[in-house]
Amino acid sequence: MMKKYLIYGILSLTALGCSSDKKSHAYNTADQQQGVMTSDTAVAEKIVKTADMKFRVKDVQSAKEKLGSILRAEGGTIAEFNTHSQIRQSEKVKYSTDSLLELTSYRVEGLIVAKIPSEKLDDFTNQVAAMALFIDDQSLKQDDQSITYLSNQLKNKNKQEAVAQLNNAAPGKKISAAEKSLAIKDEYVDHKISNLLTDRNVRYSTITLNFYQDNSIKKMIVVNDELSDYRPDFFKRFWLSFENGWSVFKEFILILANLWALILVAVAGYFVFRYYRRKKSLA
Repeated sequence: MMKKYLIYGILSLTALGCSSDKKSHAYNTADQQQGVMTSDTAVAEKIVKTADMKFRVKDVQSAKEKLGSILRAEGGTIAEFNTHSQIRQSEKVKYSTDSLLELTSYRVEGLIVAKIPSEKLDDFTNQVAAMALFIDDQSLKQDDQSITYLSNQLKNKNKQEAVAQLNNAAPGKKISAAEKSLAIKDEYVDHKISNLLTDRNVRYSTITLNFYQDNSIKKMIVVNDELSDYRPDFFKRFWLSFENGWSVFKEFILILANLWALILVAVAGYFVFRYYRRKKSLA
């Protein structure tokens, strides 16, 4: 009897061992599949940073030079630079007969768009803040492109497989397959370029710097462009007007001389008319 129970016990342990091995094998297979899925869909962090700053400085040109030096020291580059003067008010005051004193109130503004290594962005903005007289505005934006980047990668993998299948198409369908293959390759290139741009934007952050200086006054002697100020004095103009009147009178006499015949006919006609009118009244 003891022997019988012993056999049953050994059989039970054997069955349990087999079941455990099967479960372990199943768990290992599931873990391997999960690992494959994880490797295919691993989301690499792709954070694109952009920053903006607006601040006041003592002198725009000096600030531009200092910002350029800081950027080079941090491994960055200037992508765009611009300065312009915004005129607030302008007035011209008479300085002499032929010159004016031009007074202009203006403000000089500068713009820099720079690329800087993302890990140096915080350090750079801190240095800019330290050199500014006053900070009007400061902002930072982080755009997570991780999912888009992964989507492009997976799509590119599918496109490579599709191109390989099209290349193995039947001889009669080679032309159609080539056209489809070209379209897929173009999409692959677009996604590849998009990811390359994302990689670059992740490595180098874009920062836009708007800076300005206090209003300034510019004094400058300019030519007087008011023509009325160049007229002669009163007595000179009076004499010139008298001479001009005499010239006009002489021209009028000359015109009458040219019309002497018409004048003679008009005078003769007047006397004839008067004669017949008087004769009619006496009758």
